[in-house]
Amino acid sequence: MDFEVVIGLEVHVQLNTKTKLFCSCATSFNEEQNSNTCPTCLALPGALPVINKEAVHKSIMLGKALNATVNKESIFDRKSYFYPDSPSSYQISQFYYPIVENGSLKVELENGEERVLEIFRAHLEADAGKNMHSGSISKVDLNRAGTPLLEVVSAPVMRSSDEAILYLKKLHSIVRYLDISDANMQEGSFRCDANVSIRPKGDEKLYTRVEIKNINSFKFIKNAIEYEVERQVEAWEDGVYESEVWQETRLYDSVKNETRSMRGKEGSADYRYFPEPDLHPVIITDEMMEKYSQIPELPDEKKERFIKELKLSPYNAGVLTAEIETAHFFEKMLDEGANSEKSVVWFSGELFGRLNKRNLSVKESPVNASTLSDLVKRIDDGTISGKAGKDVLDYLMDNQDSVDAIIEKLGLKQVSDDGAIITMIDEILNNNQDKVEQYRGGKDKLFGFFVGQVMKASKGSANPAKVNELLKKQLNA
Repeated sequence: MDFEVVIGLEVHVQLNTKTKLFCSCATSFNEEQNSNTCPTCLALPGALPVINKEAVHKSIMLGKALNATVNKESIFDRKSYFYPDSPSSYQISQFYYPIVENGSLKVELENGEERVLEIFRAHLEADAGKNMHSGSISKVDLNRAGTPLLEVVSAPVMRSSDEAILYLKKLHSIVRYLDISDANMQEGSFRCDANVSIRPKGDEKLYTRVEIKNINSFKFIKNAIEYEVERQVEAWEDGVYESEVWQETRLYDSVKNETRSMRGKEGSADYRYFPEPDLHPVIITDEMMEKYSQIPELPDEKKERFIKELKLSPYNAGVLTAEIETAHFFEKMLDEGANSEKSVVWFSGELFGRLNKRNLSVKESPVNASTLSDLVKRIDDGTISGKAGKDVLDYLMDNQDSVDAIIEKLGLKQVSDDGAIITMIDEILNNNQDKVEQYRGGKDKLFGFFVGQVMKASKGSANPAKVNELLKKQLNA
């Protein structure tokens, strides 16, 4: 039997506000445990929450970026659950009336097909604390309790782990373009819960879904989904689907590459939602809507502009706009006067390759955009050859210096003087009269031999274009 995979994703985006959602405690990461707390985020009796307006503003921006409806009135609710990292035994969230709903996100599949994936909602909520386990001892750090989250909930419309990763990467890119979150997956600023189920192909029914909780890397999310799909398919084929696949929350073990049961999955009734009595409804005015709907250029728009204005290929434009640091680096090179076509080659080809070998991101690059632009300009104006440019770039990966200084230091300046090149050509031709006669007799392939000899005589410093031009004149004289 053939099966269809059904995937829906819940992504928790930690907003980069300076303070928490309902109090003035800092949201800074890696502080001393339980140091960024107050009566409100510790849920002490009598402490009252006050909404952080900046979190509302950032929600409007994401709503506009996702082509969604931003509700002018939304309400907070209490979601009851009893975990050690939640001091109040409930989470302040939005269930009945979220701030954002009915959005979409476009992804491009490997075959070039575009899919528009439906997003049910994005709602504001306060994060929980963090449980830490060491042997038989467990501790709770409440620094993170109350940090503002936007939970983005997709419809169950993804049909493979690859589609899920494309969706996540696009959403990750958008929130960073908007600068509403650093989306650092290692630090938990961008966390994903994957809801996975299967059904026979052609069946429209939604079967039991399993939630895989808090996965913090694209690789692990893909692996977790694929493992869970395989587990469910095997259970169905073995006739034990109903006993082995039930509504539960599972954890992903990246060491063993498996999911395992954590607890039964609650339904919405189990959370006993009711309106939060200590908070007024969130009212978005026309002025707020207009101001925070003015969002920056997003990845898809930037990609289209690069294709139309710079005549880049769709592939290159996609590579350059996938991450905001990459796009800014490239645009800085162009602002510094570098040729766009050559900038693509030297940035996404040469520099990317060197960064990948060292496991560095563009943000960590030892060569900045201005310096790489200078290198491209020196190749473009014939000061150095492309081969010499690679030597300069290799040197720059380990040394801070100007491109011109390195060219002089390494003796890489290209010889473009006609007289000097003609002198070398004449000497080569005089020493190889037999090959000159063969060439003039129709053996055109010998031209490459002469070029190689001139470049060898110049120790690679002769301008190849000049060599080709002047060599043809001398041979045909």
